[in-house]
Amino acid sequence: MDNITLARVIHVISIVAWIGGVAFVTTILLPAVRRMKEPRERVSFFEHIEKKFAWQARATTVLAGISGFYITTVWDLWDRFLSAGYWWMHTMVLVWLVFTVMLFIAEPLFLHRWFLVKARQDPEGTFRIIERLHWILLAISTLTTFGAVAGSHGMMP
Repeated sequence: MDNITLARVIHVISIVAWIGGVAFVTTILLPAVRRMKEPRERVSFFEHIEKKFAWQARATTVLAGISGFYITTVWDLWDRFLSAGYWWMHTMVLVWLVFTVMLFIAEPLFLHRWFLVKARQDPEGTFRIIERLHWILLAISTLTTFGAVAGSHGMMP
């Protein structure tokens, strides 16, 4: 297996694990927490569970970023960022950037504490914010995945 093939394999597997994790949290975990826990317990319980697999999200976003950069560099795909027809390349970077900032900067530095403090004041509203954010991230990630698969297989531009 050559380096570019290995990079593509790593890229796809990391995306599947990463966005699959987002889908699991959004469609399974958050609704289960809503059903099983009282409003005042939801955010802290969710934060506790989410912390357990944060390493997977961090590792897969790092692998996706490194492999994506490698593929773009080796195949010299930088000019695609100048074309609106390759919108999915832009959204891949945007989604990656949002998650990277959330996982490595926002959550550890202030977001985790902010949600816990806010949950004491308004537990139901805070949990709703968490759910909404996850649905938005999942929707954008799914659209991006659709565009990336369709685009890389000739459907666009």
